[in-house]
Amino acid sequence: MSFTIKKIDHVQLAGPKGCEEAAREFFGEILGLTEVEKPEELKKRGGVWFEFSTFQIHIGVEEPFAPAKKAHPAFVVENIEDLKARLQEKQVDFTSDDNLPGASRIHIHDPFGNRMEFLEWV
Repeated sequence: MSFTIKKIDHVQLAGPKGCEEAAREFFGEILGLTEVEKPEELKKRGGVWFEFSTFQIHIGVEEPFAPAKKAHPAFVVENIEDLKARLQEKQVDFTSDDNLPGASRIHIHDPFGNRMEFLEWV
């Protein structure tokens, strides 16, 4: 092949119309991601973008909205026990999962019901 896929630029999750403030609280305040200014032409579609390291998460408005139940992004974290404590402090439910050998991982749902995985390789 003459092409190479180099990296993931962003992951898009969907939310219902009017989801921006809840997304800011969850992804910005609880998870500590930095909000990114959307390009002017895309602002009229609604939604909000966040970044961490060299990656972005885009929360896009989808109508009618249905959360992803099985499909999900998975994020590698450092100090997953601290993340668990933060989620408990903010009353965000998570499910621990020890089915992946060598990983400590949890699953959570964003405010819109989208599934997300966080794992730390041990």
